[in-house]
Amino acid sequence: MSKTVEFWFDYGSPTAYLAWTQLPGLAKRTGATIDYHPMLLGGVFQATGNRSPVEVAAKSRYMNADMQWFAARYGVPFQRNPHFPINTLNLMRGALYAQREGFLVPYSDAVYRAMWVEGRNMGDAAEAAAALSAAGLDAQKILAATQDPAIKDALKAATEAAVAKGVFGAPTFFVGERMHFGQDRLPYVEELLKA
Repeated sequence: MSKTVEFWFDYGSPTAYLAWTQLPGLAKRTGATIDYHPMLLGGVFQATGNRSPVEVAAKSRYMNADMQWFAARYGVPFQRNPHFPINTLNLMRGALYAQREGFLVPYSDAVYRAMWVEGRNMGDAAEAAAALSAAGLDAQKILAATQDPAIKDALKAATEAAVAKGVFGAPTFFVGERMHFGQDRLPYVEELLKA
């Protein structure tokens, strides 16, 4: 079995944030490598006919309580973002730029913290720039890169690749050909890695 975990994600998913907080520990315990795959969740939803759980009232109530429970269980900070849902198009383009330039992890740490710990409106360019700058990143360079046609095309291609693999939401994990959807599936991902 592969010792690599593919992590398909979008910053707009609070459950992807919860998974993100657990990936370093999982990698350490299993010796696995995390293969990060930024994608545009809105594009995945459109292509697959899926939609956000927040659009279903009963599911939204359940998910809100469940995320609080998991955050407490994991011992990580979490708050529902008052600006949710947030358009993550430029954030995800920024992720591909950060990945290309070798700073995806600190970029993602900064975006996830701003979104799901500080409750900032990361769909607003000025707010995103402030959060990235506060994390010591070159916000202006990142935001400029989000308008680069090559980065735009890369995000489209990544999203199409996600759909082609069977991804319908975030977070999604692959260990070899085995797919798991949802941060609550991380124990099963770990079992596969240890098998």
